[in-house]
Amino acid sequence: MTTVFIAEDEPLARETLRDAILARAELQLVGEAPDGALALERINALKPDVVFMDIQMPELTGLEVLQRLAHLPAIIFTTAFDQYAVTAFELNAVDYLLKPFTRERFDAAVDRVLAERGAPAEILAQSLEQARGKAAGPLERILVRDRGRIFPLVLDEIAYLKADSKYTAIVARGRTFLVRIGISELEARLDPKRFVRIHRSALVNLDFVESMKADEQSLLELEMRDGTRLTASREASRMLRELAI
Repeated sequence: MTTVFIAEDEPLARETLRDAILARAELQLVGEAPDGALALERINALKPDVVFMDIQMPELTGLEVLQRLAHLPAIIFTTAFDQYAVTAFELNAVDYLLKPFTRERFDAAVDRVLAERGAPAEILAQSLEQARGKAAGPLERILVRDRGRIFPLVLDEIAYLKADSKYTAIVARGRTFLVRIGISELEARLDPKRFVRIHRSALVNLDFVESMKADEQSLLELEMRDGTRLTASREASRMLRELAI
């Protein structure tokens, strides 16, 4: 019998997962949690074989839970946002489910888990340890949606990012793509030598800065290659001046 835990903040998604798990005779549901903090506590206590983990949860994100776990189950990430699919693969998750998912897609993910359970425990533990390191490591690409298509956006293509109330706007390829990832969360996984926070709501890729000049208040105004002008905060202006040779 394979023990399973659900870490999911959406009641309907929890119900969908619960029904799908109960329909598989080889699975035993041992617990649920509606937020990351409770998930961390219960997973460590119950030590399930498999965890269906939502990436975006209150208290702690699924990635933060993964980094702090003492017990190392097989992880199947669940997410409503396409851009997290690449993140799930980069973290060596056994699989990921993009909500809303079909019962066939759920069964395929479970079959993968059951197939991999025969691997030696030390190999599985090593894989998850590598996943923890990748959770804190730099991103290489972000999945974005555009006109009904989903495609990977390589970080080399991103000129700058601006925060909105609900979204982060990513400017690349001469266009703007909206993603539901906070700018601070993105900043933590971007190369700080290239991507610089110039004020609370903007990150710029220095490779796309055409020039900088001080305004009347001695704040640096950055002119991007596309002609956009962005003003750095006083602290960021001082930091950028220090970078100049």
